Amino acid sequence: MLRKKALRKILITTMSLFIIMTIYLIPTTEKTLETNLEFEYITDLANSSIYLLDESNYLIKTKVLLDNEKKEDNIKSIINNLTINNNNKFPDSLKGTIPKDTTLNNITITDDLVSLDFSKEIFNVKKELSEKLIESIVYSITELDYITKVNITVESKELKTYPNTSKKIILPLTRDIGINNEYTYNSLNDITKVVIYYGEEIDNDIYYVPVTKYMNNTDNKDKINIIVEELTTSYIYEDNLRSILDENTELIDKEIIDDNLLILDFNNYLFDSNSKIKEEVLYTLSYSVFANYDVNTINFRVDGNDIETVRRSSLT
Repeated sequence: MLRKKALRKILITTMSLFIIMTIYLIPTTEKTLETNLEFEYITDLANSSIYLLDESNYLIKTKVLLDNEKKEDNIKSIINNLTINNNNKFPDSLKGTIPKDTTLNNITITDDLVSLDFSKEIFNVKKELSEKLIESIVYSITELDYITKVNITVESKELKTYPNTSKKIILPLTRDIGINNEYTYNSLNDITKVVIYYGEEIDNDIYYVPVTKYMNNTDNKDKINIIVEELTTSYIYEDNLRSILDENTELIDKEIIDDNLLILDFNNYLFDSNSKIKEEVLYTLSYSVFANYDVNTINFRVDGNDIETVRRSSLT
């Protein structure tokens, strides 16, 4: 009798533990599945970049989230973020370029060309910011991998000059117009155009500022040599812009393979004090390279040793 009672207690205890463990584990399993689904959803969202004005009227590369299925809706989202007072989610020191109350009347996409028709309020831009307005629209929209050219009309009339100026515009517009243009040449001979990215700290975050420099290149230097030279030795006259490269950084060797891969070999000053490459250094160099070369991959080396590989598709 005692033995039967003991076995019965053991059976009841075992069953109770089994039920308790089952009840405890079910919510945990559901929670894990929910978390995984949420993670997959987040990683599937598309990031892009737009260009907003800082307090010194430089256009700064700023990330945005585009989660629309239709191309036209993504472009509308970009224009909305570029419109003054519509971009409240960005730092207070950054602002849009498109005048308040400007509406986008129509969007037409044909192959890699987008045609945008704006309302007349777009002419409310200040004369000194007219070029920045057009640059920000063109550069922001051509961040999309399916757009390389932009047509602009106002109330269905073709835009022939930068708003409120006499400077002519030749449509369609591409990135050939440059951004944050800086003219440093002293003669009209041997002029080279190079886009160089600098860093700017805003609210303890590093943002990247492209500057298109038009300069004399009598020595016929490769653009990557000019980029490294400018980032290590040039004097940056704006307090908010800075080069993140050590002034002793040197490019030892370079090689383009199959027009797709650029190998850059630096001395060890590319490293920081912990023998690592700062993320800001990689971004500054990578953005600058991809803005000037058609390659899709950069292989960074230090004294001949592979250190880091950066792909165009991984940058936004």
